[in-house]
Formats: sequence, structure tokens, C-alpha cells
Amino acid sequence: MTTLVSLIVALLAAGEAPGRGQSPEPFVDIARMAPRIRLDLRYATENNFTKTRVYPVARCLLRRSVAERLARVQRELEKEGLGLKLFDCYRPLSVQRRFWELVPDERYVANPKKGSRHNRGAAVDITLVDAAGAELDMGTGHDDFTPRAHRNFTDLPEKVRDNRARLLRAMAREGFVGMPTEWWHFDDREWTRYPISDEPLR
Repeated sequence: MTTLVSLIVALLAAGEAPGRGQSPEPFVDIARMAPRIRLDLRYATENNFTKTRVYPVARCLLRRSVAERLARVQRELEKEGLGLKLFDCYRPLSVQRRFWELVPDERYVANPKKGSRHNRGAAVDITLVDAAGAELDMGTGHDDFTPRAHRNFTDLPEKVRDNRARLLRAMAREGFVGMPTEWWHFDDREWTRYPISDEPLR
């Protein structure tokens, strides 16, 4: 487990500088590309760590290639009677600054001076659901800023550890890299291709 976490940390640390000079892929709406992926976009509600609604609309936007990979994850999971539920996708940089004011800790919130993978449309907060849409037990809820949400935390029931491992494997097959401190957060491995954006959600 320690070796796996070290590898994840190394992958995340590579290339911290924002993308410069690239021609960004367009944003696409995952609800149109993969309509069977369930959405629970917490920041468009008061059900999040800020206790306020920070997005004006509940839309999941991602760069096209990222959305295509996620759609493939969904299709493979459906063969096992499972699926994906999304909590967060593209996040405007202005929202990132607000989050940083509340939680200025880079283990959990990216410093807006560097930008988040979410700000590039190249990261998702996600979980597994069964065929009926019920979330699998992952040991904590979304945005749990405690060690219990870390990937190397093992004092969990075997079923929870298996569920986390299943999600990690499914996402890794399509090139997503898990964040060490948040079991729900995954970055597209090619996130450096995409520039930071502050386009509002609408």
C-alpha cells in the first residue's frame, strides 16, 4: 500500500505549473455524453463543506477526452452491475479561491495560485453505485478532510477497502490517477494539457 501511495504522490507532483500555450479541448457536458452516469453535484446545493450553494447550476463539464475516458469507465462498470456517481467536475478558478480561504491546506484543496486539476476540467470527484443507484460504502462521505479518507488508511472494514480498490482499478484502467488524501478524487493523467479556466458555470 505504501508503494502505491508513493507512486500516486509522484504522479500528482509531476508538472505543477499551469498549462501554457496549448489549444484546449472544448468542455462537454457529461450528462449528454454519458447519460447513465449519475450526478450529485454537491456544490450546486447546500450539501457540501461550505454549507452554501457555490455553483449556480448543476452541470458536470469536462474536457472532451476526459469525458470520453469516463464514459468508458461507466460502460465497463455496467458489466459488473455497477456505475459511477459524480460529485464535482469542472470548477471555476474563482470558486477555487473561495475554497482555499476556507481550507488553506494543500492536502485537500489546491492553492489557487497553482490552480486545481478541477479548474482545468481534468478532474472528478466520484464514487461507485449499484444498479439501483445506491452508493457503495467507502468509509467516509465526500469532502471528509480527515485521515480516514486517505488511500493509505487501512483501519476500515474489508468491504470498504474492497470498494475503494474497485473504484481505483476501474479509474486507473482509463488513465485516471487517484489523489492520496481523497478516495473520491481522480485526475486525468494528461491534465497538464489543459489550461486553467475561470469560465462560469451556466
